Amino acid sequence: MFRTMMKSKIHRATVTDANLNYVGSITIDRDLMDAADLLPNERVQVVNNNNGARLETYVIEGERGSGVICMNGAAARLAQPGDILIIISYATMSDEEARQFVPRVVLVDQANRIVKVVEGEVAGLENANFVSA
Repeated sequence: MFRTMMKSKIHRATVTDANLNYVGSITIDRDLMDAADLLPNERVQVVNNNNGARLETYVIEGERGSGVICMNGAAARLAQPGDILIIISYATMSDEEARQFVPRVVLVDQANRIVKVVEGEVAGLENANFVSA
């Protein structure tokens, strides 16, 4: 049996731009991609905390250190600049692997700068707002 598990997530990223006329996808700062173990073209689920929208798309590499989180194409109708997102990646693994696997959570501030990277799901962050160290 195989299970699909959360591999990583970027928690409370702020949308910096929305480009309706782009072909599609979400552009993510390369630093955030590295921290969350995301590759270009990797499928992600995007959850919008402002309006409850959920969508699947793929990752496009953004400029390193820019803090960019840009919704492209039709996804731009579901998230606008200033909206707060959770960007989640998943991996399919065996039952044995799934029971041992530890996901990675990337916590960011309002400018999408990495505040902390945590191994394992983090409880109690529902209303957390982070500031850079």
